Amino acid sequence: QVQLVESGGGLVQAGGSLRLSCTASGNFFSVNTMGWYRQAPGKQRELVARFRSGGDSPEYIGSVKGRFTISRGNAENTIYLQMNSLKPEDTAVYVCNAPDRRVPAINYWGRGTQVTVSS
Repeated sequence: QVQLVESGGGLVQAGGSLRLSCTASGNFFSVNTMGWYRQAPGKQRELVARFRSGGDSPEYIGSVKGRFTISRGNAENTIYLQMNSLKPEDTAVYVCNAPDRRVPAINYWGRGTQVTVSS
């Protein structure tokens, strides 16, 4: 059983910053390709940032490049999302993701943490 637990969301004014954390527990999840997705009201879930296997640099959605940074904690099962220069359009539920390392098509998801950016 894989569990992903997010924290760090909240309400912030435009231009502000937040740091999200995700800690994974259990077996068979892929630490190397963990990442963050988000879902805004009435919109589909979209990838925000994720690590890629093979040592490639992380992948980011275009709208957050230069503002958001995904990183790992000292414990390899923890990842962070540093979000700077936040915009109202970043408002969404941010969800941590980890693919199954045996069957990558299987994904594990956290419950999400709400990020609200006021204008």
